[in-house]
Amino acid sequence: MAPDPKTTRLDSKSLAALALHRFGFGPRAGSLAAVAADPRGAVLAELERPGAGRIADDDLLSGGEAARAAFDFRQERKAQRLAQREERNQERAAQAKAQAKAKADGTAMADGKGMEAQADQAPPADDEQRKRKLGPGIPQQIFLEEAKARFDSALAAEVGLIDRLTWFWSNHFCVSVDKGQVRPLAGAFEREAIRTHVLGRFSDMLFAVETHPAMLVYLDNARSIGPNSIAGRRRNKGLNENLAREIMELHTLGVNGGYTQDDVTRFANVITGWTTVRFKRDPEHGGEFDFNPRTHEPGAQTVLGRAYEDRGIEQGRDVLLALARHPATAQHIATKLVRHFVADDPPRDLVDLLAKRFRDTDGNLKDVTRALVGADAAWLAPRGKLKRPGEWMVSALRASGVTPPDIRPIVQAQNLLGEPLWRPPAPKGFPDDNASWIDGVTQRLDIANQLSRRVGGLVDPDDVAEAALGPLLSAETRQALKRAESRPQALALLFMSPEFLRR
Repeated sequence: MAPDPKTTRLDSKSLAALALHRFGFGPRAGSLAAVAADPRGAVLAELERPGAGRIADDDLLSGGEAARAAFDFRQERKAQRLAQREERNQERAAQAKAQAKAKADGTAMADGKGMEAQADQAPPADDEQRKRKLGPGIPQQIFLEEAKARFDSALAAEVGLIDRLTWFWSNHFCVSVDKGQVRPLAGAFEREAIRTHVLGRFSDMLFAVETHPAMLVYLDNARSIGPNSIAGRRRNKGLNENLAREIMELHTLGVNGGYTQDDVTRFANVITGWTTVRFKRDPEHGGEFDFNPRTHEPGAQTVLGRAYEDRGIEQGRDVLLALARHPATAQHIATKLVRHFVADDPPRDLVDLLAKRFRDTDGNLKDVTRALVGADAAWLAPRGKLKRPGEWMVSALRASGVTPPDIRPIVQAQNLLGEPLWRPPAPKGFPDDNASWIDGVTQRLDIANQLSRRVGGLVDPDDVAEAALGPLLSAETRQALKRAESRPQALALLFMSPEFLRR
């Protein structure tokens, strides 16, 4: 696609800065010069890198391994609590026996409180030591390791387009660690079901997402039982429609996608039996995806006017494929992509272009992304999109050249800024419009000050400003940096400037 003449009004360095902020995580030192010769080509080149976006870390656990490690930890903790309770019961029994003997011997304490007071004291010191030995717990350790891998990938990326896509799709297909069993799975879910498919077919990503244990647990499908299944008739337990509803409303068709409540119920029947392996039944594969025919609702189901015969798990796969290929899904996905990367009010022509590309390529997300980056409309929109907290922090760290050794302050900062990692407020994910984030911008000042104090003595604010924004830096911001009383103050002003806050 030939560049629009309007884009040529920007010099190459301005286009480079725009490219890195809009489609990546902002420049690092030397990035502007590296991509200035062909900014659009540099962004598109990320799509062709071997293993683009993959995280190669053998220390990270698979979803099944993480689930089993968390289960073993919980069992160990449960056993420890039971042992401590039994020990306290034995101590109380021994104290009661001693008190009874003392009373019988006529030597009971005058106030009658001594033994009872001792029995009600805090657990022995060795109990407290055992609790501390467990540290933050295996689920939290796994969560933090995955969080660090996620941020390290974004910090190390040349541009960051693949990581931006990963974050976008992870929010589209969100799960929440507020549900305890999801905490050790959230990172593996993003790596296994999202990251590996961001340049593949949407239908493949959809199936990977909806069959991942993190999603099945988060939206309760792991416990959904067909009313007429073998298990349903015996247990008198029924259907859970959460996952079926969110797949249609949020993941594919959209709110106005043409489905009915009957479609939701029938689809929920289709995906009964999509669950996880029970840990005690199969310790080697516990926590992994499982199709259980005993809980699957038997018979054909009609969804969106089309009948699907009962083929076990394939019945659900067939429905997902039809949803992935539905025109409403193409429009829904295209709108969300343009809103995320370009503008709160997505240009209709650009949305239609991406939707058509989605349909024409059978949901090839690499081709859809290429169409987005290649469209002049994606470059001509004003830099009005506010970076979300996580994206803004990565931009600041990249600009200052810092890779934090400890991920916990970053996670805590996201909590403070209203975007806790893998903890959206609802299955809809975090909002992707300026109005939802603008009120929290002032809270970013504390984080900007903390980072600036840490690196202020190591970097020159003017150098960071040129590396991060270059010609996008306004005259007002340049003046503010010159008037700053210290290097840390100048850096904080830079990170809080309108040019830096927006893509």
